[in-house]
Amino acid sequence: MSRRASAPAAVRWTSYIAVAIVFAIACGFLSNWQFSRNADRAAQLALVAQNYDAEPVPLEAIIAPGATLAAADEWRPVALEGEYLADEQILVRNRPHGGTAAFEVLVPFRLNDGRVLLIDRGWVPPGEDQPLPDAIPAPPEGATTVIARLRPAEQLPASGRSAPEGQVPSINPQLIADSIDTDIGAQLELSAYGVMISEDPAPATRPAAFAVPSEDPGPYLSYAIQWILFAVMGFVFIGYVIRTELRHHREDAEDRARGIEPAPRDRVPPRRMDRDMEEEDSILDSAHR
Repeated sequence: MSRRASAPAAVRWTSYIAVAIVFAIACGFLSNWQFSRNADRAAQLALVAQNYDAEPVPLEAIIAPGATLAAADEWRPVALEGEYLADEQILVRNRPHGGTAAFEVLVPFRLNDGRVLLIDRGWVPPGEDQPLPDAIPAPPEGATTVIARLRPAEQLPASGRSAPEGQVPSINPQLIADSIDTDIGAQLELSAYGVMISEDPAPATRPAAFAVPSEDPGPYLSYAIQWILFAVMGFVFIGYVIRTELRHHREDAEDRARGIEPAPRDRVPPRRMDRDMEEEDSILDSAHR
């Protein structure tokens, strides 16, 4: 191949390699993102495995007065003694349960030491002929022992959406503290709430219990590996293209050395007719003479 012919090819191949490098960098970022998501999911699963079925302890053993819930204590069961403040019950709207946008039932629970913790008693479906639930099982009255798992407070919706009176868009204790009795709100734990496991005395009916957290690790690891393979495949493809062009240039150079002008590579050669077609065309030509 002459210098004249090789210069454009070198520029073109450099462009190919540059594209492959940019593509590989993008794949690397996406792969690293999926590895990070896989690590986060693994940490979540480990936390659930460690805390979900732990022995219940008093609330002050997990959240001391004035302190906040530590990330490592999510899902820890606590034993609470006190009474429900049923008049301050509130619904969390648009929660995905049972294949529908259900409601979760929040009731403040006043402990014997005066602290108040929101208890998520479970979920109820919307009504048959109305958006609100047809019935909401009431909590036990009077002195009650509740076993609940601690969850961190949820953030307010980024969209800024609100909710009708008696409802909230998320389990944000600060939002709820601002909407209930001032004395109760002042004692409300703001960093966490409890997901009910059991109540004693147990009521005749209760909201539907929550499902056990999924143990599925998710597809993140396989996605991360796929992005790495895509990056490798990009270089393999560019290598194939460059190798093919080199072979074509070599064949063209050999043709010129033998005095044969190479055919353009982008032109499709005419299809050769088989013997039967040639004989049929010959018979038709003879019949028209």
